[in-house]
Amino acid sequence: MKNIVVIGGGNMGFTYAEGIFNAQIANIQIVEKFDQRVKEINNMNKMNATSSYAIIQDADIVFLAVKPQVAMEVFEEIKTFLNPNQLFVSVMAGMKIETIQQGLGIAKVVRCMPNLPASIQLGMTTYVKSKEVSDEELELTAKILKSTGKAFEVKDEVAIDYTTGISGSGSAYVFYFMNAMAEAAEKLGFSSEESKTLVSQTFEGAVELYKQNDISLVEWMNRVASKGGTTREALNTFDEKNVDDGIKHGVEACVQRAFELGKS
Repeated sequence: MKNIVVIGGGNMGFTYAEGIFNAQIANIQIVEKFDQRVKEINNMNKMNATSSYAIIQDADIVFLAVKPQVAMEVFEEIKTFLNPNQLFVSVMAGMKIETIQQGLGIAKVVRCMPNLPASIQLGMTTYVKSKEVSDEELELTAKILKSTGKAFEVKDEVAIDYTTGISGSGSAYVFYFMNAMAEAAEKLGFSSEESKTLVSQTFEGAVELYKQNDISLVEWMNRVASKGGTTREALNTFDEKNVDDGIKHGVEACVQRAFELGKS
């Protein structure tokens, strides 16, 4: 199996590491500079974590999962452990392939945008490669990415920033909506456990209906919401409050922030 080192044991780095570990398709180690986080990861008795960058020199593939704001500092610290045969996979929001190449002095980069459910093999990842990455290397990368859920190649880096606003950050939007529904349920007198069941099963069922049928989302809404009925009243209220526009503006703001991170 290939040796993979993930640099960064935070939310996204650990999510991807855990997804790959659970899929058992590569040897995986994590480099994390915060000692307490290193202890936390090692105490899980899954993956090995260390604060030393030295393990990078034995890696076939290096996942870059640090915050974009500290990337250049990290790049300077790891340069001496790199070699031109290594493949670099970036999950850093907004960070351009060219910036990574210049910062590390390497050529082979796959930039991707995953999301949090990758840790349970239900993630959604988009990716794009630098021209130096061979078809064989991209095929291997795709296999690794797909081990954590669904993944597909996009045409350019702009599309990566676009998917940041949809799938990359989208789990948080869903949690936001679920949280509002759960709070509404508890306000109506249901227990927290009952509210969790009501909301989670409703979302899971709706998603499966959408996935298993060739029917638009608008049509599904119309099937549930009859004229003058209870559901239609809720949807009308959402329209009055411009919830639809609010979500779209949120996506646009997310994409714009991805562009800003890429320029900084």
